Amino acid sequence: MNKETNIQADIAIIGGGVGGCAAALAACSLGKKVFMSEEYDWIGGQLTSQAVPPDEHKWIEQFGCTRNYRKFRNQVRDYYRQNYPLSEYGHSAYYLNPGNGGVSRLCAEPRVMHAVLQQMLAPFVNSGKLAIHTRCRIVKAYTQGNEIQAVSVKKENGETLTVQAPYFLDATECGDVLPLAKVEYVTGAESKQETNEPHALDGPADPQNIQAFTFCFAMDYFEGENHVIDKPKDYEFWRSFQAPFWPNPQLNWVSPDPKTLEPTEETLFPGTDKYPLFIYRRIVDRANFTAGTYPSDISLVNWAQHDYFLGNIYDVPDSQVEKHLHQAKQLSFSLLYWLQTEAPRPDGGRGYPGLRLRPDVVGTADGMAQAPYIRESRRIKAEFTVLEQHVSAAIREERGAEEFPDSVGIGCYRIDLHPTMRGHNFLDISSVPFQIPLGSLIPKRVKNLLAACKNIGTTHITNGCYRLHPVEWNIGESAGYTAAFCLDQGINPSEVRASTDKLKALQALLTANGVELAWPKIGAV
Repeated sequence: MNKETNIQADIAIIGGGVGGCAAALAACSLGKKVFMSEEYDWIGGQLTSQAVPPDEHKWIEQFGCTRNYRKFRNQVRDYYRQNYPLSEYGHSAYYLNPGNGGVSRLCAEPRVMHAVLQQMLAPFVNSGKLAIHTRCRIVKAYTQGNEIQAVSVKKENGETLTVQAPYFLDATECGDVLPLAKVEYVTGAESKQETNEPHALDGPADPQNIQAFTFCFAMDYFEGENHVIDKPKDYEFWRSFQAPFWPNPQLNWVSPDPKTLEPTEETLFPGTDKYPLFIYRRIVDRANFTAGTYPSDISLVNWAQHDYFLGNIYDVPDSQVEKHLHQAKQLSFSLLYWLQTEAPRPDGGRGYPGLRLRPDVVGTADGMAQAPYIRESRRIKAEFTVLEQHVSAAIREERGAEEFPDSVGIGCYRIDLHPTMRGHNFLDISSVPFQIPLGSLIPKRVKNLLAACKNIGTTHITNGCYRLHPVEWNIGESAGYTAAFCLDQGINPSEVRASTDKLKALQALLTANGVELAWPKIGAV
């Protein structure tokens, strides 16, 4: 099918991940007609198609996120309370955590996260304000001068949708709008000479020094059963693979501690003095549900052992993209096979054949998540770029993070960088709760585009604390409100930022809609 359809919208959001969904909620709530495209089956990005429970700060239940993000979290819990047979233990949990995972206060099934996002957007979809098109990718952008005129996305069936809009938001996982629309951007790691960041590169900038990506998967466990998958084609390669900066072969219980880089031994299940990875991102704790609801706990696997750092998947030829996506899946399958057949057990045996891959949990045929978990995107060359000096606890000390007069939200997470394509190991250092400056969402040149996820004006270093779920939600939501505000005011985002009165009016709009712009006085993380 070569059909082409032309669409008019007030705001076109390319990418339906966490930031895209939050942007759509915001823009539609102000009465705008919104087009949103998404590459995969599920909207929700990190939360759903990438199958990663949200990484959040320790104050998340009380403050430090937008009202809509809190609504989303509460509705995930309500979804379980209304639709699942909870045990007395589950009912009694005021802050229900369905999986009781160690990494998140809301470890839940990706399908539930997806259902709740659809539920939140349903009034706008059903009233015609929001059109969501899944399984389509951006293929072309039409520009004139410093503005984007239209964007074309291609559906899986070959149909092309060309959307014209006064404002465009790039909420794709890799900043895919930027090269097509000729928006200036950076990738990889900056140099110290450029940014003066203590942890930037000593030599020249390296555009390929990009964090690993990961194909996550879900599994449960049945002692005494055999659910061993076919041996992956590349298993022998991954079984022996050892990066120069890794303490041992990658398929191993020993990996570097992200903070100290010291070799640290882990295990699968509780019962020893080592950290049990099965509960790290466990998304179903059967103790929360009545007996028989779940025959086993379910764990979402997103570990250091299957971070893929042998090659990037954007700004490289399509053949390289396919190669690295394939090899990354092979690494994840190999990790599972190693766990099933060779992983050392505390009792001296090897392998857990009772581990069972759960394709249904992630909504795919092969059992891997629909999309790779992307940690680092292309990043716009922004009107303002957040540097390590603005948020590092070691630098800021008791002063707290830099205060931005153009704040459009807040976030909090450690500066958490995973191994990179150029062989750099983890970097995990303390940061202070920070603000999101409007200038980081605005490209230097293009007037009618806003960055709406982890493609904002951060560096390789500060991306490590601005890339997490609640921060991406806040970025997207504020981008949606900003685009709608600009439409109503007849001015562009740069003009809003340059005008004290207009900026105050935008910030008042954000505050009225539940976007927190500043932190109380609290410590580092």
